Amino acid sequence: MPEKSLPALIVVSDGRGATCNQVLQAALVQFEGQDFDLIVRSNVRSVEQIEEIVLEARDIGATIFYTLVVHDARVAIKRLAGKLLVPIVDVLGPSFNALHDLFKRDHTGKPGLFYASERERFDRHAAIDYTLKHDDGQRPHELHLADVVLVGVSRASKSTTCFYLAFQGIKAANVPLLPDVPILSQLKMVDPEKVIGLNMNVSHLMTVREARALHLGTDHTTYYVNKREISKEVLHAAYLMKIHGWRSVDASYIAIEEIAREVRRLRGL
Repeated sequence: MPEKSLPALIVVSDGRGATCNQVLQAALVQFEGQDFDLIVRSNVRSVEQIEEIVLEARDIGATIFYTLVVHDARVAIKRLAGKLLVPIVDVLGPSFNALHDLFKRDHTGKPGLFYASERERFDRHAAIDYTLKHDDGQRPHELHLADVVLVGVSRASKSTTCFYLAFQGIKAANVPLLPDVPILSQLKMVDPEKVIGLNMNVSHLMTVREARALHLGTDHTTYYVNKREISKEVLHAAYLMKIHGWRSVDASYIAIEEIAREVRRLRGL
């Protein structure tokens, strides 16, 4: 017997689809354990696009959940879905009707207004998510998507600066520079203007690392807190910054917010 296909849900929006998807997810949690296929169709503005989506829904037996605000698009999806017997859910419709009765006026019908009004919050969430996933050289194939990539030796305040920047809506990744490890090929491909090095003098870096080692219970005689080894790391990192044309910030004795401010200045963010 052929394997039975999963129930399909299609989210349709003339924006990014985030609102419709969020409402749908709030309902789906009440059906815990249910498997389904979720298809998102965003930036749907034309009747031709709607025709394709409704036909797709008919062919796979899907239900459409939509947040369309343009009048012609709303009329088209209702007409076509009715004609092809495709189940649809107008997520915004009841709210539009209630607000029309309350305010005695029609809605503007302009797509993207909610995203525009909440853009700062959306950008901050996206930046935090990106930064969390790209700490300490993770996912190097996505470095080109960063607004800024911080490089430097271990404990040079790269991660804390990145997270501070992320809360300001800036996608920040960081990559460690290690003496005996070749730099990532993906890092070489990033626009040098995007890459900022964090320098730290040997004495201060040694103090920071000793405090870290004490906290972790690590032997102070290891290379991590050895002055000669630290000097080699600092010199190697400075050399890499120079040959690759990466601008740098001296992070030795300034607060994280000051480092972040200087990084933003250098990047023009």
